[in-house]
Amino acid sequence: MKKAYIKAITYYLPEKQLTNDILVAEFPEWTAEKVAKKIGISVRHIAGENETAADMAYHAANQLFSDHAINPESIDFVMLCTQSPDYFLPTSACILQNRLNIPTKSGAIDFNLGCSGFVYGLALAKGLIVSGVAKNILLLTAETYSKFLHPKDKANRTIFGDAASATLISNEGFAEIMEFSLGTDGSGADQLIVKSGGLRSRDKFNDFIIDESGNPISSDNLFMDGTGIFNFTLEMVPKLVEDTLLLNNLSQSQINTFVFHQANKYMLSFLRKKIQIPEEKFYYYMDQVGNTVSSTIPIALCEAMKENTIGKDDLVLLAGFGVGYSWGGTILKFS
Repeated sequence: MKKAYIKAITYYLPEKQLTNDILVAEFPEWTAEKVAKKIGISVRHIAGENETAADMAYHAANQLFSDHAINPESIDFVMLCTQSPDYFLPTSACILQNRLNIPTKSGAIDFNLGCSGFVYGLALAKGLIVSGVAKNILLLTAETYSKFLHPKDKANRTIFGDAASATLISNEGFAEIMEFSLGTDGSGADQLIVKSGGLRSRDKFNDFIIDESGNPISSDNLFMDGTGIFNFTLEMVPKLVEDTLLLNNLSQSQINTFVFHQANKYMLSFLRKKIQIPEEKFYYYMDQVGNTVSSTIPIALCEAMKENTIGKDDLVLLAGFGVGYSWGGTILKFS
């Protein structure tokens, strides 16, 4: 049976930075130290006013090509995971095929997912490789949640940063992509949502209010029910880990490193303890980038490899979860 591998991976961060000191200047009831300790984030990178997710994906792809001596002509499929496309149509992946000088005989698709997007992308890419439809797939993740946030939304502005990643998936590479556990529960759709702008509610609601807890609420900006998301995560992620291990015939003790979606430090620490993962096996990387949605896992993978946290013959469990609700897990077998 054919196998699929990660062959190369990198990421891109926009130049503009939003530090805790900048946030505290706007919201003096907080301190930079309090934000860093609870959320685990000190700096977020923010896309420029005219910089889109597709622009960031373009930079990530070019960096991948340059760093790993990859010829764009070798790519035969482009996949872009984003919830902030340039247009309703055409597909941003089609535009990127042209911008990146990838052959016109290549396939190109966008798919709309958030924090589970990288794992889903690996699953889709593996399917194309194993079925023989494609040989070299460029998987891009790119998100500009900052453009969905209200300026007075201190909670979400503290969490989210913008970024893009680029991954080459092929029939050879340094990490074999194993079996997947995927899931969806659309009953949680309204827990993390931007209500206006799509065809269901094309016009702005202009319904901005400050609730009794002092939180800004607007249908025209990103809304996140923090309590609802937290409860969903605590219920579903342990099951996701268990199911991913079962599908791969592995025990938890056999996993060398766990790389979860980097939501925030408080949530991840709670999950780690609940699932009883040893701290030395649980990888965090969000302090200098924030929660970059679909790019958190590939960014963490890049950094873990740079630090030699992940080594030869290691087994790494990936778990993505969030908006949708949507979740996905898989194992990477490094060689």
